[in-house]
Amino acid sequence: MTCISVCLDLSKDQLDRLQGAVGNAVLVSATDLHRCEVAFGNPPADAVAGANALRWIQLESVGYGEYLDIDWATLGETITLTNLAGFFADPVAETALSGILALYRGIDELVLLQAQTKWVGDPVRTGLRTLRGAHVVLIGGGSINQRLTELLAPFECKILAVRSSTPLEILDQALSSADVVVAAVPDNHQTRGLFDHDRIGRLKPSAMFVNLGRGSLVDEAALAEALRHRRIFGAVLDVTIDEPLSADHPFWTTPNTLLTQHTGGGTTDELDRKIDLFLDNLTRYRSGKPLLNVVDIQREV
Repeated sequence: MTCISVCLDLSKDQLDRLQGAVGNAVLVSATDLHRCEVAFGNPPADAVAGANALRWIQLESVGYGEYLDIDWATLGETITLTNLAGFFADPVAETALSGILALYRGIDELVLLQAQTKWVGDPVRTGLRTLRGAHVVLIGGGSINQRLTELLAPFECKILAVRSSTPLEILDQALSSADVVVAAVPDNHQTRGLFDHDRIGRLKPSAMFVNLGRGSLVDEAALAEALRHRRIFGAVLDVTIDEPLSADHPFWTTPNTLLTQHTGGGTTDELDRKIDLFLDNLTRYRSGKPLLNVVDIQREV
């Protein structure tokens, strides 16, 4: 191995640590992907097909939607793609729970009132809700929703888990009675546009929609319209189709909307833990052992 293409932003200390751990391999930037056997991070999708020396990509994300349109058939089995499945379960699940509780308990409104030095009190108090006993529909059976299920246990919620194998008829039936809908699914051909105008229209006026996976799941215009006209109670959105949002995007001003700006998976040691995982997989790669979190990209396309 002559070089590793580093396709994520690391500090000098982190790069020094990485260099010290990879032995005689040379660390280069994403622009030199074409001459590297290994990539760490998310290289530009249009550069992957032309990187003839590339054999393994360790993504810094769970999602891999930007790579679905590559003609993998022409690459054969020359490139292995691994992701961070399970890596973000704790922080993202905690973001979901905190967002739900913030809207239910009026924290978003109270923070704004505090910034305005304005005391409202009882009019806010009378509109507050509790999570206990809520009907929660979890879309996606991965580690995030598994962890969220554990966090919801003390609230005695009625939980329905919807997985890729669940018939859409069951999802549609459940939406009409759901108090909270939490989506934590990747971007792929099956999930894109799943929450279109019709499915958003199935939600009751007191329902909350939480999206933690990818913005491509949702018809954003339909969701913004539902929020603006109070056809649903609120939304917690960690992801959107375009990031960052443009200044004129309706989500900035729709009521009862928390935009967590794709920070849901964040922790102070996030990058260091990504390096740890990469180095673990690098040891496996060099010794010929099975890699962790291999993505079956051929199945997805």
